[in-house]
Amino acid sequence: MQFVNPIRDVKTIQAMKEELRKHSLRDLLLFVLGINTGISLLDLLNLTVQDVWDGQNAKQFLYIKDEKTGEEKAHYLNSKVGEILSEYLSNVDWKPEDYLFKSKKDSGPITRQQAYRIINHSAKEVGISEKIGTHTLRKTFGYHAYYRGVAISILKSILHHHSTAETLKYLGIDRAEKRPIKVDVNL
Repeated sequence: MQFVNPIRDVKTIQAMKEELRKHSLRDLLLFVLGINTGISLLDLLNLTVQDVWDGQNAKQFLYIKDEKTGEEKAHYLNSKVGEILSEYLSNVDWKPEDYLFKSKKDSGPITRQQAYRIINHSAKEVGISEKIGTHTLRKTFGYHAYYRGVAISILKSILHHHSTAETLKYLGIDRAEKRPIKVDVNL
């Protein structure tokens, strides 16, 4: 497996969203859900409509069972995810058991390879020269969450890492780098 990077620049993330929207709402949702939750690609691809949609609106939390521990973990679905979900699910008559990222070839989900092609192609289209892959979604989530004040211990738990050093390395964060961290309590 080759090493990939997070997308560090918010303008580049916006450009990726615009590029993905040109291709399909499904592909845009894959990207937006991935960078806003940190969910693994396998879990993303196995999502069904009922996992994220209550029939009229996006759910506030997505619950995914951890295969190793059997524990169910909650993932917050923010307003960005909710907007794209509403737009995506309003275009087609969906069944609750339908895969969210349904393949155009059959009723199953898209493959890992197809998800890679989607992300990689869009990255090239917007001029990203770094190595980009499906792990880029999780890494982008973690990187931006860290710099917005989420504790590394929480990210370590979300990403299923054994140490904070592993999480920092995974996210491409240098401990020696002194960047201000934004903790916006905004009371």
